[in-house]
Amino acid sequence: MKHSRIRTLCECAIMLALAVALSYVKIWTLPFDGSITLLSMLPICLVSIKHGIGWGLGTAFCYSWFQILQGGVFSWGLTPIMLLGSLFLDYILAFTVLGLAGILRKKGTWGIIVGVIAVCVLRFIVHFLAGVILWANLEQFVAFGKEWVNQPVLYSICYNGIYMLPETILTSVGAFILFRVPQLKKLLAPQE
Repeated sequence: MKHSRIRTLCECAIMLALAVALSYVKIWTLPFDGSITLLSMLPICLVSIKHGIGWGLGTAFCYSWFQILQGGVFSWGLTPIMLLGSLFLDYILAFTVLGLAGILRKKGTWGIIVGVIAVCVLRFIVHFLAGVILWANLEQFVAFGKEWVNQPVLYSICYNGIYMLPETILTSVGAFILFRVPQLKKLLAPQE
């Protein structure tokens, strides 16, 4: 029992390190932060799928703190309330929800894929809400070559959707491929 917990903890640490490393492999970076990475969410989802949502949430919570450290949120010149709101919504909550990916892990490959897509959608919703709540007070945004005056909902959908949709597609395709390869499927199979 003790060795199995130590092994699980080591696997979580390795997947956390892999997720952090992959988050530096940016396929495309948006001008106002946010980027499309090479499967950086997938290792966190795999922890939840293999070891359950308890381990997944713990690993995802740790991952959220790594995202804060590399995100540059402290250099944006935000008010203290906006800074706290951004830390909680855009980082801690948005990345911790990835730990729920294993919720349907016992339903087979399609349950796993649905779980991965669901947590990506949850992450988008959290980022969307952060955009509407935190940035609604700004009178004007200039992004994508257009002025966005008093349209925080539309802006937040467009801004967060432009990187979360490709991230969701890449992560779910990556999970699908991993769970279709017989050798990897056995290695990544959910543990009781």
